[in-house]
Amino acid sequence: MKEQLIKDFEAEFGKGGEIRTYFAPGRVNLIGEHTDYNGGHVFPCALTIGTYFIVRKRDDRKLRFFSKNFAKFGVIDASLDKLEPTGDNSWINYPMGVMWALEDKGYKISNGFDMLLFGNIPNGSGLSSSASVEVGTGTFLNDYYGFNLTPDKIALIGQYSENNFNKVNCGIMDQFAIAMGKKDNAIFLDTADLSYTYAPLKLEGAKIVIACSNKKRGLGDSKYNERRAECEQALSELQSVVKINSLGELTEQQFEQYKDAIKSPVRQRRAKHAVYENQRTIKAVEALKNNQIEEFGKLMIASHDSLRDDYEVTGIELDTLVEESLKQKGVIGSRMTGAGFGGCTVSIVKDDAIDAFIENVGSAYKAKIGYAADFYVVEIGDGARKI
Repeated sequence: MKEQLIKDFEAEFGKGGEIRTYFAPGRVNLIGEHTDYNGGHVFPCALTIGTYFIVRKRDDRKLRFFSKNFAKFGVIDASLDKLEPTGDNSWINYPMGVMWALEDKGYKISNGFDMLLFGNIPNGSGLSSSASVEVGTGTFLNDYYGFNLTPDKIALIGQYSENNFNKVNCGIMDQFAIAMGKKDNAIFLDTADLSYTYAPLKLEGAKIVIACSNKKRGLGDSKYNERRAECEQALSELQSVVKINSLGELTEQQFEQYKDAIKSPVRQRRAKHAVYENQRTIKAVEALKNNQIEEFGKLMIASHDSLRDDYEVTGIELDTLVEESLKQKGVIGSRMTGAGFGGCTVSIVKDDAIDAFIENVGSAYKAKIGYAADFYVVEIGDGARKI
């Protein structure tokens, strides 16, 4: 892979100079959805699929980008002297945003570069191709310019760029999981203070299977920002009766005690999801520690039900994938993962049932939705790095 990508780079940008290569994974969140901007816990892991970066520093301030995934656009020219969003060829807004964020934080980028990208994360799948590009860009700039940023700081730069350059109010989970990933471990992250522990993912006799609905979505033009605003308003209403800084501070019992302070039934449901999902995530990690994988699966299913009924971010595609998954033998748990409105589901499936699972769920999905889903049996890998 690396050797071929270097050849592709030289075909676009010419030979010579020091060429460096980097990799940033995608991520999947096993449980804890829409909690990361509500001060709650999440439980993501980095994958072995992701984004490759082939980079060579230039002597001037020009930037030249080429993506093998968007080859029809050819080489796109930009400049360090004009770091601002572009409506056309919008994929370059992710690396450009990270450069803008670094400069905004006082880290000066003196030279431009040529960069080739190749991602084997399905675009728009909800496996965080955008955050992968952000963290990968931060990783190679940190290496090239000696900024001495730790991986968690690179994650925060990625989030800052997406919030302020790309105008998507994402939480920290995606960037953190991609920067801090550890092979065969998920990350139990408290998004309120970024404290975390690694939890070995021991799925004896089972694997993680991701089903991509192939319904494309974009976070910025979805209802993601609307959900976040609803939770912020619900929090403000709750703060009139209880002293909290985030919804993640409440237990289920406390929420039921104070929920009538939230004046809208819709906002009440949104806040309920944030509170209950956070508690489900805490329970799920405890279940995993105690090798109670069946209990972990039940909590995954309850998570999906809440995302469907209280948070309303699933849709017919994701609901169909989960419903059909739960009909199959050997399925321990299944839920949507990511922001929703399309994207993927994540299921834990026993090894001897995986082939039938993919065949049966795939057939039922295509019959109902009219087009095919894609399936990935994934492994858990390390975070962003030079390769």
